[in-house]
Amino acid sequence: MAVFSHPLLITVAPNGAYKQRPDHPALPITTSELGRTAKLCLDAGAAMIHMHIRDAEGRHSLDVQGYRDAQQAVKAAVGDELIIQVTSEAARVYKAPEQIAMVTALKPEAVSVGLREVDQPEIGEAGLAQFFGWLAKERVMTQVIVYDVADLQRWQALRAQGVIPDAPWSLLFVLGRYSVGQTSEAKDLLPFVMAHTGQEPWSMCAFGAGEHACATTAVALGGHARVGFENNLLLNNGQVAPVNAALVRQIADSARVLGRSLYTAAKAREAFFAA
Repeated sequence: MAVFSHPLLITVAPNGAYKQRPDHPALPITTSELGRTAKLCLDAGAAMIHMHIRDAEGRHSLDVQGYRDAQQAVKAAVGDELIIQVTSEAARVYKAPEQIAMVTALKPEAVSVGLREVDQPEIGEAGLAQFFGWLAKERVMTQVIVYDVADLQRWQALRAQGVIPDAPWSLLFVLGRYSVGQTSEAKDLLPFVMAHTGQEPWSMCAFGAGEHACATTAVALGGHARVGFENNLLLNNGQVAPVNAALVRQIADSARVLGRSLYTAAKAREAFFAA
């Protein structure tokens, strides 16, 4: 009998909002680089790509046409074999109304939404209900990002109050974001897991060299894992990863050691919309 009730969804976060080429020569910034990275990460075991785009100056962007161009490049490289998740991250550039407007204009297959970024006075609970209601109606695969247990408890309260409708939401626990040097340890995952009382599937990302240990812990606990250059450039042995796919392959190998199979994009789409 299998130890795990469901396979592992590996998401690659290949670039993020802040890193630049001097941080790593293989950081994918252009649409063509995103396409090539997507193919390598698919082959390594990823089923989803968490995608940021940049403007002409290399700065974080939520431009709708820019996203469409990047989506087209990734689809040209992998077809439907990767779920394309776009970020709605503010990154000290955008405000909540702009973030929401981008998502509704783009209508992506999947999106990540930082709860604290959209849970703002100018949006209010009525605005949250409208936005999350739209996401549910349009069947956008939505991953809600929580940075600490307080964020998670706020999400749970909004769900209990009926502000957030029932839908197949998922959660991303962010480890190490507010620690010294933005580094993570596997134990950082435990407060989230203990406080998570809902049915939403959860994943994690982790800052710094502890990423792989944190991800392996998540795999063992039945969660899912997001890895990549957005949060970490190092392999488990301390060497700089040559490409994002090396970080994907590393956690895929750990999952196999633990006896946990990997989701394909097709199976993940079925599972995450089963609710």
